[in-house]
Amino acid sequence: MAAQLLSDSNKATVVLGSQWGDEGKGKLVDILAADIDICARFAGGNNAGHVIVVDMPTNDGTGAKKPVKFDFHLLPSGLINPNCTNFIGNGVVLHVPGFFDELDALVKKGLNCDGRLFVSDRAHLVFDFHQIVDGLKEVELGGSSIGTTKKGIGPAYSSKASRSGLRVHHLIYDFAHFETKFRKLVEGRFKRYGHFEYDTEKEIIRYKELADRLRPFVVDGVAFIHQALLSNKRVLCEGANALMLDLDFGTYPFVTSSSTCIGGVCTGLGIPPRYIGEVIGVMKAYTTRVGAGPFVTEQLNEIGVHLQEVGAEYGVTTGRRRRCGWLDLVQMRYSHLINGYTKFNLTKLDVLDQLKEIKVCTGYLTDGKLITTFPSDLEQLSESRTIPQYETLPGWETSIEKCKTYEELPANCRAYVEYIEKQLGVPIVWIGVGPGRDSMIKKPRTVV
Repeated sequence: MAAQLLSDSNKATVVLGSQWGDEGKGKLVDILAADIDICARFAGGNNAGHVIVVDMPTNDGTGAKKPVKFDFHLLPSGLINPNCTNFIGNGVVLHVPGFFDELDALVKKGLNCDGRLFVSDRAHLVFDFHQIVDGLKEVELGGSSIGTTKKGIGPAYSSKASRSGLRVHHLIYDFAHFETKFRKLVEGRFKRYGHFEYDTEKEIIRYKELADRLRPFVVDGVAFIHQALLSNKRVLCEGANALMLDLDFGTYPFVTSSSTCIGGVCTGLGIPPRYIGEVIGVMKAYTTRVGAGPFVTEQLNEIGVHLQEVGAEYGVTTGRRRRCGWLDLVQMRYSHLINGYTKFNLTKLDVLDQLKEIKVCTGYLTDGKLITTFPSDLEQLSESRTIPQYETLPGWETSIEKCKTYEELPANCRAYVEYIEKQLGVPIVWIGVGPGRDSMIKKPRTVV
């Protein structure tokens, strides 16, 4: 299959987290999925999570519907759309039991996923022993722990990088070879961490059964995604986590273990840069992060509590309370430099409804010097060395949840949106004004 040049209208659209994750990417993907054919995950594993609320039939013969919450961790959000095919690319690390647990839960709640979900045969596998090792590594780090979800993502990517990992094709195409490599892989972890409780032989039996169940979902990922693009299918590439958790560009070492930036689309799906069109950044109207690591605009006061409580800032995967603070434009400019966003989705704007004034960080005063770029050395971001420089904007102090058009938003609310657009030079096209699926305003595109 020779590579061809696609027209702009047929290029893949990409949705990326622009901060530290939890921006609400799934909700936008769900909305966009109504007009796409393929939703493709390109990185991460089941360490992330989001909730999508959908009105589903009650099946009581009345034609009535009720809101149903669907939890997504590993599977692409496009599954909500019954006409959308979904694909897990080679850049994702796949926990097979978690894959089926999540799929079974979606089906039980009424989603028909038959024939709409496929997995690249080049995707690496996450095993339960990776999850055990994840916890052991955090204990080993002690006070310097990273704060992982303990889903085994880091150890699985470590296996991949050390060329000792197992991929889907090992499990599906040559199980005898899989058994040999699996035993060797587990023995290597026993030597490194001691003989922790883990039944290797029982696990091999379990995976032989899982291999049979997984087989119908497995495809040659490169051929699959290229065939879709060259057949004029509308492809949406869904990111996991966000730019500031990228292994190269995030706040290392307080990051995930995959490429969460635009480069991960190419390496995680096997498509060239020229096949990528729109790059949509999803950005909260404030900033949150989970786990350890620097956070210049964090508010350890009543503002932080307000953002946590009103914004329901608790992790879907872990239940952990998220750290909260003001929007950081230094971080966002850095994010835009790397990912080259063409549009933004501003989410959870309604969380700011009750605030009399809203602050936005425009620069860092570090060691007495004003900087407007995000530093690589995290020591520079310590509270003793860096003071965030804020612009203060007036709040709107009224609910925007019932607003259906941009013009209905209060003047101060529109001013806040347009201030962000001007600072970043990228149009904000979608604005989240409430938790519901329909609480998303489409803003007239402006020239910035």
